[in-house]
Amino acid sequence: MGVFFRWFVAFGMLSATYNPTPWNFFHWAQANYSAQLPLTVLLGLLLSVAYIIYIGATLRSLGPFGMALVTSVFAALIWVLVDWGMLSTGNSALNTWLGIMALSLVLGIGLSWSILWQRMSGQATVDEVDE
Repeated sequence: MGVFFRWFVAFGMLSATYNPTPWNFFHWAQANYSAQLPLTVLLGLLLSVAYIIYIGATLRSLGPFGMALVTSVFAALIWVLVDWGMLSTGNSALNTWLGIMALSLVLGIGLSWSILWQRMSGQATVDEVDE
């Protein structure tokens, strides 16, 4: 349940930032920047903090190579689905949602990696502390 929740929060964060509908921070900030500058800055900073937490935790748990590997797996999966005719590349809105889904899965897996690793291997992961 925790893994699903972490992925869902990552999906919400990414889709709240940008998606093909008009209901996202990017479009809202463009339309309301001059009228509501303090709120725009506050929401932008809150999204930035959320990204720093998610990306930082993902980099710590998976590392850059692991992030690239997980991203490559999802890219290959999408490629296979397009090759089999199950997905079409002509719909830009669908492509955007697929990108959001893939990135949220990378972030969700990265944030949950130590839990997943412990369940798969039985080994606990601990942070290294420099003294």
